[in-house]
Amino acid sequence: MPDPMTKTSVGTYESHPTSEPMALTEAEQLELKSELAKLEAEIVTLRQALAAKERRCGELKRKLGLTTMDGLRQNLSKSWHDVQVSNTYVKQKTSVALSSMSSAICRKFGDMKKSATFRSFEANPEGNRIQ
Repeated sequence: MPDPMTKTSVGTYESHPTSEPMALTEAEQLELKSELAKLEAEIVTLRQALAAKERRCGELKRKLGLTTMDGLRQNLSKSWHDVQVSNTYVKQKTSVALSSMSSAICRKFGDMKKSATFRSFEANPEGNRIQ
């Protein structure tokens, strides 16, 4: 039995070797082929309608003075906003902030450890005052 084939929108066939061919009667095959032809015709019609709408959209943008750069700028601004409010970005900013804070605290403790006051406590662990 040959591999099941699917006709794509450009008229070529693709093989799907993982799908098992179904045992169809001649009437069922004719019905499926008819449905396939109708769907392909509908797809062509929808593509033509979309192309017409895209042309009209371009015309309206030109009349309004909107350029490709304006659209690109707007898309980039929206994308950057989406990144800034994303959970990953917020978590990363929080992580960086906590890391910076912990580094600052470690530095302060290091500075404090080098101070004369701290050394005097270190030299006299009982807390007795050195005279």
